[in-house]
Amino acid sequence: MARGCAIMAYMCGIAGFVGEGSRRTLENMTRALTYRGPDGEGYFFAEQVQGVAGAIALGHRRLSIIDIAGGAQPIYNEDRSVLVILNGEIYNFRALRSQLEKSHTFVTQSDTEVIVHLYEEKGAECVKDLEGMFAFALWDARTQTLLLARDRFGEKPLYYGMFGGTFLFGSELKALLAHPAMKKEIDPAALERYFHFEYVPAPHTIFKNVRKLEAAHYLLLRNGAYADHEYWNIIDAAKNSERSIGNIGEGEVMRNLDIKLRQAVGRMLVADVPLGVFLSGGIDSSTVAYYAQQQAREPIRTFSIGFEEASFDESAYAQKVADRIGSDHHRQIVGARELIDIIPKAYALLDEPMADPSLVPTYALSRFARKHVTVALGGDGSDELFMGYQTFQALWLSRFYEWVPRFLREDLIRPLANHLPASFSYLSFDFLLKRFVNDFDLPSAIRNQIWIGAFGAPELSQLFSGDVAQSLTEDITRHAARAGELDVFHQLSYVYTKQFLQDYVIAKVDRASMFNSLEVRAPFLDPALASFVFSLPWQLKIHGRSKRFPLLPDTKYILKKLMAERLGKDIVYRSKQGFQPPVARWLARDLTDLVERHLSPERLQKDGLFNPAYVSRLLKEHRAQKVDHRKKLWALLVFQIWKENFLDN
Repeated sequence: MARGCAIMAYMCGIAGFVGEGSRRTLENMTRALTYRGPDGEGYFFAEQVQGVAGAIALGHRRLSIIDIAGGAQPIYNEDRSVLVILNGEIYNFRALRSQLEKSHTFVTQSDTEVIVHLYEEKGAECVKDLEGMFAFALWDARTQTLLLARDRFGEKPLYYGMFGGTFLFGSELKALLAHPAMKKEIDPAALERYFHFEYVPAPHTIFKNVRKLEAAHYLLLRNGAYADHEYWNIIDAAKNSERSIGNIGEGEVMRNLDIKLRQAVGRMLVADVPLGVFLSGGIDSSTVAYYAQQQAREPIRTFSIGFEEASFDESAYAQKVADRIGSDHHRQIVGARELIDIIPKAYALLDEPMADPSLVPTYALSRFARKHVTVALGGDGSDELFMGYQTFQALWLSRFYEWVPRFLREDLIRPLANHLPASFSYLSFDFLLKRFVNDFDLPSAIRNQIWIGAFGAPELSQLFSGDVAQSLTEDITRHAARAGELDVFHQLSYVYTKQFLQDYVIAKVDRASMFNSLEVRAPFLDPALASFVFSLPWQLKIHGRSKRFPLLPDTKYILKKLMAERLGKDIVYRSKQGFQPPVARWLARDLTDLVERHLSPERLQKDGLFNPAYVSRLLKEHRAQKVDHRKKLWALLVFQIWKENFLDN
């Protein structure tokens, strides 16, 4: 589906270094990311640069999306003193170019070229004018300055590290690992963070001396020293949005939301290659598909996969939505064995452990869609902005549960909940209840993480057979403190956008799609739309009555009200169902060989990281269906697969 004039856009991989290294080293770093850009490569390598101890090296792998026959990167300014490599797309490049053409000469139709000329005008502050999903590296030969920048929500990844005076960067850790200066040393605090969060939150990584550039940040490297800076924050953007719309009624909110959704999806329909939409049958992806179909000249292609396990399958809803909006729907039912076979392959590609089981079906969906399209739109970001997670309902309920006397909570309710037999169904009542009553007395932001994470601090002490660092809460509290002036619901929404969305949801989609050379765009993360939604009162998001739990309020109230007649109330108001495979059952039965290989007492004793007796107890209780330990065991299994592929080798 092509719309508008041709441009050059790249969903790709970037890599490079400043310091010791050869052109061959640069090529090895860049080619470690070939699946991110299988259509071509480009390099800049300067071995002798005045003011720099070593070489300047930038590499780019290209996945062609728009203007397929167009030029390669790096892209330069007029006198070739500034050059840039970009992973991503600048959505507002046309408006920027129209202004820049008054004083600059453009030699391509590329959105990438806008960056070098905008940098000439504004320096590093140019990132404030860029809208899109991007990670880029820019070299300014005039000042011997390297600029790295990442988009507002972290849709495109960017890692960096300093080793013995050599600065490395890349789209994934694989690129850094290809440089001989990189040292593979696990950061113990990051290891604890992984088992607490099920991912390593930015700016940390699993390795010492390597960091992720945080979303909405840029970094400047000059004379061997670097510093990073935040250039955008959704709290500030929401204040501006709130001031612009004033005190408007619910009907006007829906009219504004309708306009912004249409514009956000429309901006992301630009491509000179086949384009489609991920369609799960939930409200988020269905909303994106609806607006995409409304702006298309022909039926858009939509894609879904289903599971043989009935309690996890929602592909029938996706088909129903496709029939209603008139899309050309492609549906594939994936058997348990096919999904299980993906596990070692997909997780072996993850160069940083991330224990999201939905990586498996997302990988399968991306592989399926890639047979037909090169670009897909998805619904990520809606849950964080519209308060769609069940933890927002739990936060609402907690305000009343606090009135229950402590002795009743601790001596009656908690023991009764913990004695309920475990069910392996998706988000079963016993699973949710146990998460709610345990650790209830912690601060709300910390409590929420316990609800959604794998191991709490006491459990980590058992896993590692010793004390754990007190830094586990630092990542949450620094974000919660930034949102301290907001109501508790928006505080939680903000923490979700700064951590869970960036390092779990988006990272999962980026890796699963890029492993299959597929670009995925997220219209809900359009800055204008996102800041507008974040500015809305929480009562327009948490309101009404939940279908599954009638005593609780519904989530995503205003979005559901907008889309109810367009998609059908049976779609909009059905119970939320995540894109999750039956992991609990797999760990108890189907994955016996894989679990025994990685989590046996003998293997754990040899590795020396974890307490074998404690892990064996978790397995025993889970297999007996006494306690559902799916999150703990999955996090352990994923880490062991990662360790075998990226640490032991």
